[in-house]
Amino acid sequence: MSIAKAVVTGTLYRAPEKRFTQNNVAVSAFVLNIGEREETLIRVISKRNALDELVSSLTKGERVLVEGRLQIATVKSDDGTERKIYEIDANTIERLGEASAPANQKFGTEEIVKFESDDLSNELINEDEIPF
Repeated sequence: MSIAKAVVTGTLYRAPEKRFTQNNVAVSAFVLNIGEREETLIRVISKRNALDELVSSLTKGERVLVEGRLQIATVKSDDGTERKIYEIDANTIERLGEASAPANQKFGTEEIVKFESDDLSNELINEDEIPF
């Protein structure tokens, strides 16, 4: 079931691995820990060729920002217990906290500070404009 758009930051818990579907479409996946005090794991799936180079260069322990569609699936284990698996089908993946990032790429908190200081962020949204 696809829920909604999600934007999360976290640390790579497991290094990315790439597999191919029967139709020879590359799918990269890695596990992201978004919890600060305790482990909260989310699987990140990327089917986009534009993200392939970035995903393949990620290593365990790196901090990243992921934007995409949150999906939740319920699976039964062999003993009959059900558990939920959380996945994000990634549209955007960015490294965070790189000191030597190229000038044409925006990483880290610079983008967040810029957004918070934007004039539009101080406007209130009318309740009638909220779609839910």
